Amino acid sequence: MIQALTASSWTQRSFHRSLLAQMPWRPIARYRRQLERIRHVPPQLIVEPSTQWRAMLQRAGVGSDMWFEACALVDHVCRRALGKVPYDTQWLAALAMLDGRLAEMATGEGKTLALGLAAAVAALSGRRVHVLTANPYLVERDALLLAPLYLALGLRVRSVAEGNDLDGRRQAYRADIVYATAKTVVFDALRDEVVARGETGELMMGARVLVEGDAAVPVLPALDMVLIDEADSILVDEASMPLIVSAPQKDPATRVRTWTAWKHATALVAGRDYTLDEGRRQIHLKSPRLPALERVWISEAHRDEWIETALRARHFHLKGRDYVVRDGLVCIVDPITGRVAEGRQWGRGLHGMVALKEKLVPPPELVTVAQTTYSCFFPRYRDMAGMSGTLRELRSELRSIYSLDLVAIPLRRPSRRLNMGFRVFDDESSLHASLVDRIGGLTKANRAVLVGTDTVACSERVSRALSDAGVAHRVLNADQGAEEASIVGSAGAPGAVTVATHMAGRGTDIAVAPEVLAHGGLHVLSLQLNVTGRLDRQLIGRCARQGDPGSHEHWVSLELMKLEKMPLTKMTTRVFEAFGERLAASVMPASLRLFQRQRAQKARRHRARLHASARYWDQSLATAYRANEK
Repeated sequence: MIQALTASSWTQRSFHRSLLAQMPWRPIARYRRQLERIRHVPPQLIVEPSTQWRAMLQRAGVGSDMWFEACALVDHVCRRALGKVPYDTQWLAALAMLDGRLAEMATGEGKTLALGLAAAVAALSGRRVHVLTANPYLVERDALLLAPLYLALGLRVRSVAEGNDLDGRRQAYRADIVYATAKTVVFDALRDEVVARGETGELMMGARVLVEGDAAVPVLPALDMVLIDEADSILVDEASMPLIVSAPQKDPATRVRTWTAWKHATALVAGRDYTLDEGRRQIHLKSPRLPALERVWISEAHRDEWIETALRARHFHLKGRDYVVRDGLVCIVDPITGRVAEGRQWGRGLHGMVALKEKLVPPPELVTVAQTTYSCFFPRYRDMAGMSGTLRELRSELRSIYSLDLVAIPLRRPSRRLNMGFRVFDDESSLHASLVDRIGGLTKANRAVLVGTDTVACSERVSRALSDAGVAHRVLNADQGAEEASIVGSAGAPGAVTVATHMAGRGTDIAVAPEVLAHGGLHVLSLQLNVTGRLDRQLIGRCARQGDPGSHEHWVSLELMKLEKMPLTKMTTRVFEAFGERLAASVMPASLRLFQRQRAQKARRHRARLHASARYWDQSLATAYRANEK
């Protein structure tokens, strides 16, 4: 049974899903049968959705004959209003989401429309739906793209941006379908709880509205249904960081500590006064030259902690990888997406010390007012579903934390993607020299090339090498966020060369020109050492979409392997020196799998600790979530 609409049926639905999960046949077969029913709804039963019709649909419930008529209506209106015929695979993904599951749908298979189909059917059934996408640009784009479909169905659709005023966001959230980023929704919820001082129950909120007027109405209404695009990135990768509402802390003592610690740290000498543990990113002080206790320090341990923080800022936080400087401010680069993390600031003096490193004025320290994580916030929704192209490795974690099962959606057409394997180079300079030759040959053949890099700094080094060789190209990294859609959208033109940091969640299709397809399609060349295979597949998924031709390969330098302390690095080096590149490249798949397995285990442990910590905030503080909000 797909989604039910009454409180009692939610319990029944959970019971049925637990039974279905134990059955040997895959749920995709059930969704195919449901799709057949949708396709065979008689045309005379497809009627315009009046208020009375929607009320009847809500009473009939999901899985009824009328519900299948609603799906057929959405399919019909989609063809008429958007001029698009939904693929069977898009409907299979939509049905999986309406069933409260996660749909793994390959990159380029039409996830945006699949989300729209699910949102439209759910909203017709009386649900208030939040569709959460990867970034503000996609919020605006997807809402505008699908607005004709929703409006033709009599549904109100709005998009919410962080820059909107409170009244504007309050009204937007009352629409039938709301597009927003996950961070926008979470921070609006946290701010509501802070303003309400934790008294978020219906009775107390009603009393506050009577006394204080409309200004006391929460910006975010009760959470009903959420559909999450790029679900692995939001539910797992970005869930590794707490979401914090902070206020500036006017504490002169903290500013003095920051300056004093930085002054002493710059006077210390590595190897003599302290040692660096690169692997664990730790500092070990050993010098008798440490400053005597001053009034700014509480104890020797307090002094040592601040000096170690200053040394971490000096050695471990690198410009172009961990942060960039914009308008005189240190801006953190999100390690997952490669974008600037707007509004985020390191704590415990670290952000101020990085600013001093860049000869900037340290910003005020922030004090935490409210905090949560996605793993604590999203279960507040009455129902949750989503989709992504890379979910299978996270199946058990998503089920244990969010109670979400996974359905793999088949490809619409057989893949024609060509895997050209690995190449290994001695150092970065030799890699860049070969890269210039490789790109030159591909562009002469009217191919388009996408080069994936790990960091902003790496993308800039590649860009310099290409520029020195006279290769025209465009760069997409954390410094070019505003041009993202334009750069990605034109990356499929004949001879186009695009150098980009992590492509996860970019969301904009690369339109590959027919001339490029005729000569082999887009070629993806990865220079990344991604911590998960999912990020590799997200980059590779940029080529050969929907049965088009395309190819990819992965280049790595021994220099980078040593720096990242990858498994089998010594073996790969010996094989490279004794037998050459070809045999060394054969070791790379095993080395990369072991490397990614180690990083994945470490990331899972970190997320588990953070989840336990965030539950304390949710359960113990004044801003705790109250179950009676639902």
